[in-house]
Amino acid sequence: MRHSKQAVAPYIILSIIGVLFILPLLWVVVASFDSGAGEVLRRPEGLTVSNFGSVFADPQNLKAFRNSFIIAGGQAIFVVVLAGIASYPLSRFRMKHKQVFMLSMLLMTSLPITAIMVPVYKMFLNFNLYDHLGGVMLFMIASALPYGIWLMKNFMDGVPIELEEAAWVDGATTLQSIRHIVIPLMLPGVCTVAIFTFSGSWGNFFVPYILLNSADKLPAAVKLYQYFGMHGMVAYGELAAFSVTYTIPSVILYVISQKFMSGGFTLAGGAKG
Repeated sequence: MRHSKQAVAPYIILSIIGVLFILPLLWVVVASFDSGAGEVLRRPEGLTVSNFGSVFADPQNLKAFRNSFIIAGGQAIFVVVLAGIASYPLSRFRMKHKQVFMLSMLLMTSLPITAIMVPVYKMFLNFNLYDHLGGVMLFMIASALPYGIWLMKNFMDGVPIELEEAAWVDGATTLQSIRHIVIPLMLPGVCTVAIFTFSGSWGNFFVPYILLNSADKLPAAVKLYQYFGMHGMVAYGELAAFSVTYTIPSVILYVISQKFMSGGFTLAGGAKG
């Protein structure tokens, strides 16, 4: 009996935690289709898609989603390219202070972004980058690069250098061996870095909130926050519809990432073993 209680107790605790997480998500989904949604989860009086129609009918909302895709997509592309360029010499060449450099990058990933926002804000004002999407993207690329390089380097370590040496013997150049051997083999790692970067940028609220001011330049994360007061009182149905729409890219990435992430971590871990 004692053993059976100990075996069941973790499942009960996990079930309670799961319910606590599911209830807010369930409210968002139900309220997005409720014509008279409120702050309390309830059975809808009438199902409607007018909440979504109101969200998509507002040009500012469409601009907010466009800005989010520009910032998150641009950041993901640049981080993958720059991290790949930086990780190749770190993985393949012998460097005197490579370990110190890698540990320094790991330290930079642990710094809270709130600790540096005051000097960053001052720098943006001095260089006329304040309220520019390009400036925000540039800062987010720089903040994501240390973690991207760290991840990409570990994935590249999982590609045996003997394969490149065989290609060199056959007359391939370094660029050709990278293009035809290294990149295809570490494609799961490339996708993993891109997905992590895009997801982190898509859900980032603090940086755009500080560095952007114009309403037509705000991303969806900030627009969602402003939705609480834009109607005088909270329009819960439209707020929920906006939230559901906002989560769709993350859900799609989560579904796509399952295959690539598992394959990528298996590749990196298997080669090191």
